[in-house]
Amino acid sequence: MADRQQTEPAPSWWSRPEGTAEGRHDTVPAPRPEGRPEVGPEDGSEGAASGASGDRTAEAAGVGDAERPRAVRYDPWGTQPLQAPLQVVDRGRERRGFGLWQVVALAVGTALLAGGVGGYLGVLAERQSSTRLELPQAGVADKGRAPDSVAGIAATALPGVVTLHVRSAKGGGTGTGFVLDQQGHILTNNHVVADAKEIAVTFGTGESVTAELVGRDSGYDLAVVKVSGVRGLQPLSLGNSENVRVGDPVVAIGAPFDLSNTVTAGIISATGRPVTAGGDKGDGSDISYVDALQTDAPINPGNSGGPLLDAKAHVVGINSAIRGADKDDPDRQGGSIGLGFAIPINQGKRVAEELIRTGHATHPVIGVTLDMEYTGDGARVGDKGEDGKPSVVAGGPGARAGIKAGDVITKVDGQRVRGEDELIIKIRSHRPGDKLTLTVRRGGREETLEVVLGSANGS
Repeated sequence: MADRQQTEPAPSWWSRPEGTAEGRHDTVPAPRPEGRPEVGPEDGSEGAASGASGDRTAEAAGVGDAERPRAVRYDPWGTQPLQAPLQVVDRGRERRGFGLWQVVALAVGTALLAGGVGGYLGVLAERQSSTRLELPQAGVADKGRAPDSVAGIAATALPGVVTLHVRSAKGGGTGTGFVLDQQGHILTNNHVVADAKEIAVTFGTGESVTAELVGRDSGYDLAVVKVSGVRGLQPLSLGNSENVRVGDPVVAIGAPFDLSNTVTAGIISATGRPVTAGGDKGDGSDISYVDALQTDAPINPGNSGGPLLDAKAHVVGINSAIRGADKDDPDRQGGSIGLGFAIPINQGKRVAEELIRTGHATHPVIGVTLDMEYTGDGARVGDKGEDGKPSVVAGGPGARAGIKAGDVITKVDGQRVRGEDELIIKIRSHRPGDKLTLTVRRGGREETLEVVLGSANGS
């Protein structure tokens, strides 16, 4: 049979796509009307065209009449390969019922849903219920504390600690003090009330009254003020600073940055620390010399004048100074760095008694002028005193003990002295009339001298 191109009108069951169709491959059979039965090669005229097309197709594929497959429907303008079916139906895998993982997922989902619904209903019922919700809590316990605990010490001492607000020509300031007696005397630092025009004292109860200055001494950095008409004063018990040992627990109370009744705790870090403070006037008249107790209990501005207490709530020191980082240190810390210093209460007691009695305090002296420019070890007696006077006061304690100009004092009662300030501090830690043993280096030799301290009025 010869190939031929179909020229009959297109069947009504298909339509051309928009645009011009490309020529059909000679071997592609014409579409068959839907619903018409397939006719084999031995059928009549109805299958002639189809048979011719089918015969040609079969011959091209190399298939005989006996093996010729049944005709299938083709897309005349499709891009499928020759003899590709018009449609392929993917019926998927055979359905075999629920798998184990599906059962597990369904069970978990059901449980979560049931739990969520149950929880919501429970919360809703709780909110709508008249039952009061109450969480478990510890019961009220004994509010007392051991007397030697920080809380016990604070409870004993706080009623006797006060906050001072001072107004002066330079502005205002805050400090701390503590009650000495029922007459209303309060001990504090000199630098708290120096140049004060008005002093207000606030007690732990919040009551505030005006106070008057009784006396002050810049050399010891101590002052006493007095309040009047206040009942129920609770003086603090004074301890003995000679009993203090390194490592003893202590409690400091004060008003750092005007935070009244602030309690901090620590230990005694050292004793007998030579500390000088003040010197703002430039002439040395306001420098204080303290044989101090060192503590790591946090002390900040506003703590000045407050009590340093031992485990029995006895005052063993008056908080007076702190050591900050160097001013040229870029990481300088302005507050406490754990280096606080307190005036021993034995010294504070003596000075307070004198200030209450006379308004002034006396300083123990040896009657010599020191060479403040000497850089060697020890304290050197100057060649001349002020205004060209002798450096050793004639008839004074030093002269009677045999001290001479140029002598270098290296020890006081066996304790080494490294400089002039340290010698002054060691002497001022005693009372006038006390006897001291001085080790003096003279002409390369050392000798021991006994001196009885004299007295001079403080500033």
